Order: sequence, then C-alpha cells, then structure tokens
Amino acid sequence: MSNDLASKLREGTKHSHTAAENTAFTKCFLKGVVKKEFFRKQVASLYFVYSTLEEEIQRHINHPLVSLIYFPELERKAKLAEDLAFYYGENWQEEIVASEESKAYMARIQEVANTEPALLVAHAYVRYMGDLSGGQRLKGIARSAMNLPPDVGTGLHEFDQLPTVEVKRAFKGKYRDTLNSLPVDDSLAEKIVEEANNAFTLNRNLAQELEPDVIAAVGKQEFESLTAKEQPGSTEKAVTR
Repeated sequence: MSNDLASKLREGTKHSHTAAENTAFTKCFLKGVVKKEFFRKQVASLYFVYSTLEEEIQRHINHPLVSLIYFPELERKAKLAEDLAFYYGENWQEEIVASEESKAYMARIQEVANTEPALLVAHAYVRYMGDLSGGQRLKGIARSAMNLPPDVGTGLHEFDQLPTVEVKRAFKGKYRDTLNSLPVDDSLAEKIVEEANNAFTLNRNLAQELEPDVIAAVGKQEFESLTAKEQPGSTEKAVTR
C-alpha cells in the first residue's frame, strides 16, 4: 500500500526548497552570474558531499529501505571527478579541500548513516531529484554563462543513462513510486521529511559559503542589486501580497 511519501516530501519541504532557491548565490546563478572561479569551488564541495553520501548508501546497501532507493545510474561522484579535472587539472585531488560547510554536510550524512540509516532516503531524495529537476536548468545557465566547450564542465547534471527529458521524467515517476512503496509508518515518514528539510538547510549553507566569492567577482553593488528581490519558490505558488 502506498504511503504517499513522495507527496509528503514535496509538500513538507516546500518552504525549505524556497529558502534554498533564495540564497544570494542561487539568485545570482539564476540570473546568469556564474564564474569559473567560484563554480569550481561549488563542484569541489559537492564532490565531497556525494562521495560521502554514495559511500554510506553502498555501506548500507542491504538495509530494507536504502536498498530500494539505490539507483546506480544516479551516482555523481565519477561525473564530479571529471568536472574537477576540467576545472583544476589532472592533479585536482591535490588542489581541492573540503570547506567548512561541506564538512558539516558530510558529518550529518555520516551521523544519520550510523544512527538511523533510513534517513539516507531523505538525503538521496534532496540531492538526486534536485539534479534531475531544477539542476537541468542550472546546467544550461552555467554552460552559457561560462561558454563551456561541449560535453565538459557540467557533469553533475549529466545522466548518461537518462539522456532525454522524457527519460528523465519517466525515471522521476519511477523514483516517486519507489518512495511510495517504502515500508515506512507515519512516524518514520515524518522523520524522513524532517531530515530532508535538514538537507535543504545544509545545501543552503553550501551556497551561502560562496557568497564572498560572488561579491569578489561582480562587486558589492552589483551583488546587492542582483539579490535584493525575493523569488517565489519553484515548488510553491507565488503569494500575492
């Protein structure tokens, strides 16, 4: 019987989703302000996050819930490594370090993996479904803003086994069906939604950490102009004030 976890996650994280979309970094990004100097730092932070998430999912691959939401075609670590080689060179592993916010994100993933692995469902949902949804728009903006060569620099949002819009849409439906099939009661569903909100906060912190780099690139006055207006969230209807 369906537990409707997919709808609970969507509805229960709307405000957190909107808050994440309204970080100054993201508002600049959506307006085409994307520079290699800070984009590659974001890629590095996400490399550390995904490495931890995918390691913990693999470690709990036999868990009754984690096993069901494991889809190898979603894994991002290898794609991010390709991006880092492009932005930093072949010695990229010697060039990058985990930022403070990426360390906090990694620590939270490890904590839930060690105490209540079912909550890894929340972290997988927030990251992977974001990459397949709004992330596709971000990919186009980044490619245009940085004038990237074909097939490099935006591997985070490239899913080789899900190559078209139609295939991605069908997969997202399959993923939602999988969430709804998970053997969770109301109490666990509530915990998963709460953890998804935590994940959005952690992602928001990653973005906010990059704001000084954006200011350095565009200047404080331009930064304030770009970020002054609050935007309605993509998962919420605009509210008329």
